Amino acid sequence: MSVLVTGGAGYIGGHMVLGLLDAGQKVVVLDNLSTGFSWAVPQGVDLIIGDFGDQALVDRVLADHHIDAIAHFGAKIVVPESVTDPLGYYLNNTAKARNLIECAAKSGVKHFIFSSTAAVYGEPKANPVFEDAPLTPINPYGRSKLMVEWMLEDVAKAHALTYAILRYFNVAGADPQGRLGQASPVATHLIKIAVQAALGFRKGMDVYGTDYPTPDGSCVRDYIQVTDLVDAHLLALDYLRQGGESLTCNCGYGRGLSVLDVIRTVKAVSGVDFEVRIAGRRAGDPASLIAGATHVRDLLGWQPKHDHVEEMVKQALDWERRLHNIKGQA
Repeated sequence: MSVLVTGGAGYIGGHMVLGLLDAGQKVVVLDNLSTGFSWAVPQGVDLIIGDFGDQALVDRVLADHHIDAIAHFGAKIVVPESVTDPLGYYLNNTAKARNLIECAAKSGVKHFIFSSTAAVYGEPKANPVFEDAPLTPINPYGRSKLMVEWMLEDVAKAHALTYAILRYFNVAGADPQGRLGQASPVATHLIKIAVQAALGFRKGMDVYGTDYPTPDGSCVRDYIQVTDLVDAHLLALDYLRQGGESLTCNCGYGRGLSVLDVIRTVKAVSGVDFEVRIAGRRAGDPASLIAGATHVRDLLGWQPKHDHVEEMVKQALDWERRLHNIKGQA
């Protein structure tokens, strides 16, 4: 049996592919390469270029490759963009996911791992925020993901499908072996942007808001290293395959860093003092999001291995240099 990874040519999905291969699993990747890269898919892995919302294509893939589990990473993820293009987000993240889930249910796929987000909590009344907190997303990105959570819950009641919903906080870093990192040409993740500024690949960077109700006025987030995050997915898949019931888990470290904290760390690790410009708030950004992440540890036995921001920054720096060299040789 094989695992279908949608979005497996992208950042987190690509690391999931590496994790599955390292665990000796068979993997098939489905990606339309809108933000992913064919070179990010390891040799020997079947890459099917297409849309996860294309039901005829997905039906063929599920049948031809004997898929027993789907790990779904294909999504639009930029909060400000979701505010200006809500219909695009509801189409890609919600409507197409509905098609994928229907294919899974009809084809007898047993397990579904869903890449969700802390954005489903909106502006939480207390931090850290736990899985039973009110779900009140404040932007179309969070709403588009929450709708998929609801669909999975309902479909699992009607079909022999179990699911794991993993709500990510802020993902950062790169594969410790240097095989992969964040390669999107349009950077939206804070650490990647700051690293690019440190390496001179961009002229400084902007901080969007320093008037939030946080210790230094900038937004506070819980940063989780990408291979630690993938480990949670692998544990969730094993748990479901061993007969575990469907679950929802936060994925984070349970502590927050402000935007300005992260920038200071990037400057310290890189040894470069780059320009930082203060800009206004962005639409849809909550002030603080910190994971209540005891459930993933207690239920799945998850133990992070790379939970130091300095390590994440170093990984991102090393990867960005390698990526720059790859582009220069192209």
